[in-house]
Amino acid sequence: MNSIRSVALSRTGVARGLALTLLALTLAGCGDGNDDLRAWMAQSREGLRGKVEPLPEARQYTPFTYNAFDVSDPYNPHKMDVARKAGGGVAPDTNRPKEALENYDLEKLVFVGTLQQGKTVQALIRAPDGNLYRIKVGNYMGQNFGKVLVVSDTEVKLKEIVEDSGGDWVERETSLPLQEAEQKK
Repeated sequence: MNSIRSVALSRTGVARGLALTLLALTLAGCGDGNDDLRAWMAQSREGLRGKVEPLPEARQYTPFTYNAFDVSDPYNPHKMDVARKAGGGVAPDTNRPKEALENYDLEKLVFVGTLQQGKTVQALIRAPDGNLYRIKVGNYMGQNFGKVLVVSDTEVKLKEIVEDSGGDWVERETSLPLQEAEQKK
């Protein structure tokens, strides 16, 4: 057991000696033998004299007094409501009962043909649920309050009432063209 202890102590001593030797060599490398490095640093430093431009002169602050308390607020919501009421008479009739074809987007409705009973021409419209509906001038269809103006053999013309970006109601005309049956080969 003493021999194991002496081997362990000798290994520890060797490790300490090696560490002290490395420390001494490292410190020896940091000595005054670096004159060429110092000369190069001095030479490089000579031409590097920077010039900082002076700061611009600060202007004198003159305060502004806001005296527009008696002027009406342009963002007041009541003022906007008054402007809308004075704006015009185009608005959808929301009190009338909705018709069946007003539940669908106009793009999803298909005009497939016409029927004539006496002098009244009716259009046949296929809804997305697969049902066929008959409409005539004065009926409503589509989700933008579209009122049927004309039913012809080639199209159904509508007048829609839509809200623009300013919140006002505007009228626009659109049509639903006749969908020809596909030719079978």
